[in-house]
Amino acid sequence: MSEQLPSDPVQEACQPLLDAIAFDAQGLVPVIAQQHDTGEVLMVAWMNRDAVAETVATGRVCYWSRSRGRPWRKGESSGQVQRLVELRVDCDGDTLLALVDQSGVACHTGRRNCFFRAWRGGRVQTIAPVLVAPDALYGRDRF
Repeated sequence: MSEQLPSDPVQEACQPLLDAIAFDAQGLVPVIAQQHDTGEVLMVAWMNRDAVAETVATGRVCYWSRSRGRPWRKGESSGQVQRLVELRVDCDGDTLLALVDQSGVACHTGRRNCFFRAWRGGRVQTIAPVLVAPDALYGRDRF
């Protein structure tokens, strides 16, 4: 007789959602974070099964940090939290859209969103100002 592993009630509760997601070979899926009321695209990040389950269970967006190799709860060091309004799965199940309520800035550079550079006039131009100095967000100058 094989031993039954204890189940995770959070993952069990959102199993239909997890089944709809086509995680890649590393167990990750890209997530586009969009401000729910304005449509502003804030950032792109990654989630694994645990991050999806935690996000749905808590309402606070949790990602998987590929650089840190661990869960990353948006705002854990900066205080710039994302509250989940709705989580959507695309037609192929290989990309998520997180409609969020962003508290403060979304980008680690201190800008409202991560898409602050544009190809204009034959060059890449910075089109959005720093709203909060990174050292004020993280206690040191990260970038």
